[in-house]
Amino acid sequence: QVQVVESGGGLVQPGGSLRLSCAASGSIFSINAMGWYRQAPGEQRELVAVIASGGSTNYADAVKGRFTITRDNAKNTVYLQMNNQKTGDKAVYYCNVKVISFFRRREGAWGQGAQVTVSS
Repeated sequence: QVQVVESGGGLVQPGGSLRLSCAASGSIFSINAMGWYRQAPGEQRELVAVIASGGSTNYADAVKGRFTITRDNAKNTVYLQMNNQKTGDKAVYYCNVKVISFFRRREGAWGQGAQVTVSS
């Protein structure tokens, strides 16, 4: 079983910065994609950014140039650096990891969610 724990989040003023972290643990042989999603009230969960095992990245148009996703493979951790934040970034941010378990099965896991509020 794979566990995912998020940290970071909180309140930031427009134009400010926050960093989210997400650490995966458990029955992990290798980690494929790691990504961040967000869900605003009344909205569907949407992809924010994803990073593959080789380091290639993909971003939602709304965050390109402002957010940066990185990963530390030695720590099974993914980060989301959020700069120049806008009120539209307010949402609960969820980490998602896709792994190959010790039993060579593909598994996925979600974090518990981190609230990000952008307000003056």
